[in-house]
Amino acid sequence: MLIIGVAGGSGSGKTTVVNKIVGGMDPKRVAVISQDNYYNDNRDLTLEQRRKINFDHPDAIEFPLLISHLRQLRDGRPVNIPTYSFVVSTRLDETVRVEPRDVIIVEGILVLAIPELRDLMNIKVFVDADADDRLARRILRDVAERGRELTNVLHHYETTVKPMHLQFIEPSKRYADIIVPQGGDNEIAIDILRHFVRRKIGE
Repeated sequence: MLIIGVAGGSGSGKTTVVNKIVGGMDPKRVAVISQDNYYNDNRDLTLEQRRKINFDHPDAIEFPLLISHLRQLRDGRPVNIPTYSFVVSTRLDETVRVEPRDVIIVEGILVLAIPELRDLMNIKVFVDADADDRLARRILRDVAERGRELTNVLHHYETTVKPMHLQFIEPSKRYADIIVPQGGDNEIAIDILRHFVRRKIGE
């Protein structure tokens, strides 16, 4: 099994890079797991309290569960991963069953910041993008997909997202085996990575 970690700042293009890597691959040979599914279950809090959580800090994520699930997959056992709603800021009752695959891609802003998680990865990728590009993408996503107000998104970026990026995410770049500049627009870097993965699994 090949376990690939894909990290990078919020709005850097991680999901685009992952989708381009797995595009055209046999879906029975690859599975993608998002760090976002492992945000703590906050249903005991009010919606207003949930909205105040620092979701860019490692403490907001149940990393021990994610690490446990990766180890189970590596050992050939299926797992049931949680699902998370950013609309209500808590986990849903539904889970998603993931079977062991030749390639497991773990994607999220902090996946290279956790030593135990890094140790499970065969390849560590950091998707890099300019701060203004990341902010623009985050605004579009949070307003359109998560029902946030523009002023709240900007305030949240300045008070939480940016400081957490500088404290946790940017330093994790040093652990990357491969850095993809220009985010999901770097077709050459993505193509090299795609061919590397396919060669490793003999596809």
